[in-house]
This record gives sequence, structure tokens and C-alpha cells, in this order.
Amino acid sequence: MKKKRVLVLGASILQKPLIDKVIEDGYYLGIVDYNENAVCVEQADEFFCVSTTDEKGVYEVAKKFKADAIVTTATDMPVRSIAYSSEKLGLTSISYESSLKATDKALMIQSFEKDGVPHPWYFVLEKENNYDYNQYSIKFPCVIKPTDSSGSRGVKLVDSVDKLNDAIIYSKGFSRNGSVIVEEYLVGQEISIEVMCIDGVSNILAVTKKETTGSPYFVELGHSQPANIEQKLMDELSCLVSATCESIGVKNGPAHIEVMLTKEGPKVIEMGARMGGDFITSNLVPLSTGIDMIELMLEISLNEKVVLPIKKQKGSAIRYFKINPGKIKSITRLDDAKKLPGIVEIEICVKEGDNISEIKNSRDRIGHVIAEGDNEIEAIANAERAIKMIKIEVENEQ
Repeated sequence: MKKKRVLVLGASILQKPLIDKVIEDGYYLGIVDYNENAVCVEQADEFFCVSTTDEKGVYEVAKKFKADAIVTTATDMPVRSIAYSSEKLGLTSISYESSLKATDKALMIQSFEKDGVPHPWYFVLEKENNYDYNQYSIKFPCVIKPTDSSGSRGVKLVDSVDKLNDAIIYSKGFSRNGSVIVEEYLVGQEISIEVMCIDGVSNILAVTKKETTGSPYFVELGHSQPANIEQKLMDELSCLVSATCESIGVKNGPAHIEVMLTKEGPKVIEMGARMGGDFITSNLVPLSTGIDMIELMLEISLNEKVVLPIKKQKGSAIRYFKINPGKIKSITRLDDAKKLPGIVEIEICVKEGDNISEIKNSRDRIGHVIAEGDNEIEAIANAERAIKMIKIEVENEQ
């Protein structure tokens, strides 16, 4: 029997769980990446040195490769290339129009507004450099972020009008198209909702509680499942998820929806038409529910029959190291921490002598601990116990 051919966009470590699953399932694997030295390139049956954001280039590759499915995970911009190619080749994906709304925060929140999905107030500032802020009625504090970036890159809290221009300049530095969005600073518990849409039905697989650095950059430092949500609120979130997916146009495939639980009720911060990053869907969801989201995504993309398995009820958590800036002098007790109960994975991506900087976006994080437990609280405790045990000594910069 001829192997089905799966084209994966991206060969970085973010794509490794997906690439490993494609290989495990016995599919013929094509990989697209502009970096021919990326970590997963050697795993490909065929490799194509093309940028994952080059829509026409990816289409030519997909046509040549004779792809049965085009997929990616945990990253936003390749979603456009997938939709562009899939639409032309008749493959299962969201539409190209939906991909634009899912990867441009201005188009996304405008769609939420049109369809009545609860969201923060906002103003979109286009490419020009001189703004008349009085026309926008901006209230402080507010959040500035690029319309086309992810991973907390370019996000900043602004507490007064005199700091607004510098924040906009900072945020624009992370934008491809030069536009930024000013949003209401929402107060409450932030969660993400991990969703798999099947034939227009939005199935909630897990609700994830989020911890961040807080202001001014809001970089994610931890996630845990299952978040403790009362049934009444869960019913409300279920309706919100359906409305959000319908607004963006996700009928088949994954969605990662970020929500703030405010005093006025839940509001959607943003959503991705993809699986969540930060090991949420590759590690936490399987640990806490037993559901393999990557497998489900592949089945949907290959137009196979999809059956949602019965969920188990366990806990899972990830915690990132938070270290003061400076030069690393030593890292000790790593092996001891790996032997602690409930520890699934410990990864540290720096070594002695490396300089580390303040955490301003997700790329500044130096490592993580993933843990499991009988419930969310136990999983968090296991992860934090390991974080505390590992000693990372830093010589502070003068």
C-alpha cells in the first residue's frame, strides 16, 4: 500500500513532536524550512529549503511533493502557507481568508467585534509614525503588541501617555507589516483552551491555567491542567469557544484560544488556528487527558475518520526557569531533580559561561520542567520542587 505523504512546515525543535509522530505513523515525510541546518532536517524523507512563510514557494513544493496533507504546530505564520496551498490542492485545511484572520491580530479582533465575541477594547495603529493619540480615547494602563507576531514578542504594558510612543516603537520592531494594536489591559485569571474542531463542532480537550512574568512583557512562565473551572463557567466557555472558532472560520483542525476571566465575564484575548506551543498540546494535554492532539490533527488533515477518545483525569504542569540576568557560573543538582516523583522532562538550553538576559519574550527563557500528578495541584508542586532543587548560579552583570 502506498504511503500517505505528509508535508511539515518547519524543522525546528517546535516541530519535533509532530515530525516524530509522522514517522511513528509510517507516513512519507517531507519537511520545509529555510534553514537547511535546522535540528529536524535529517529526519525528512525529502527536504525542501524554502521559507515556511513563502506561500507560493510552499505551494510549488507541495505540488511537487504530491502532499496528502500539509501541517505545522505551535507556530502561527506558516498557517497562511498551509491554507494557501491546501485551498489550491483540495486538501483539508482552514480557508485562506480564515488563515489571515487567525494570524493578524487586527483582522482577528475586528472579526470578534463583528460577530459579538467578547474581547478587549482596541485601536489599530497602522504604519505611519506620527499619531494623534487624542482621536483614540486610549485609557491607561493598556497593552501594545504587534498585529503579526507571537510568543510575547513586542508585547508591552503602558501606564501613561508619555510612555506610549516609545512602547509603540518597541512593538513595531517585532512586526513584519509595521502595524501595532493598542488593547485594554485585562485583569483576571488567564487561561488557554485547547480545542479540536471536527466537522464544525468545537471540542474542548483541556483548559490550561497560565502564569506569566506580569508587566511589562507578560512572558509565559508556566502552564497547568486541568484548570479548576466551575461547571457554570465551563458552559459559558463552551459557548465562547464555539463562537470564536466560527468567527475565525475554523471547522476542522486545532485551535488554541487565550481567554481572560474578568469580573465582567470571559473575554477572548486572541486565538491561533493551530495547537498551543510551550509543550501544552505535545506534552501537557496527553499527560492530563490521554488524548494525542497531534494524532487527531494528522487524522483530520488526511481526511480520515476521527473518533475522540475518552479523556482520563490527571494533572500536568510546565514551569520555566526564572533567573536574574548575568553570566552563568554553575548549574548543579540537575540529575537529582530528574529523579524526583512526577518529573517527566527537564530541559536547560544554556551552559556555564553563557550570558542570559532579562526575559522579554519566550526566546529569552533558558529551560523548563514538565511534571505530572494525580491532579493539577500535585503536578504544579512536582514541577516547582524540581525548579527549586536545581541551582543555577549567576554572576550578575555590573
